[in-house]
Amino acid sequence: MNTAGFELLGHKDCLIAPVLIGDAHLAKAFAESMSNEGIHVVGFSYPMVPLNKARIRVAISAAHSPEHIECAIRAFIKVGRSFNLIPKIQPAFN
Repeated sequence: MNTAGFELLGHKDCLIAPVLIGDAHLAKAFAESMSNEGIHVVGFSYPMVPLNKARIRVAISAAHSPEHIECAIRAFIKVGRSFNLIPKIQPAFN
């Protein structure tokens, strides 16, 4: 996710992986677009998180296979590109 251009918050060993989006409206629209891709994530914004630190909350569990994780990353990249949050061309997961 970092290689793709996303900023991840929190600890790498935690099952919750917050992805910083910034704008509250954008985080909500991003979560809706991810749902359209078949990936359920939740957008959080102020007052649940600091102002202008809206994020997408991703829960990862042992039930997710490497293929599930790759599918989610591909969806994040697709949606991230559509919202111009990350560069259009990436070296990985194209």
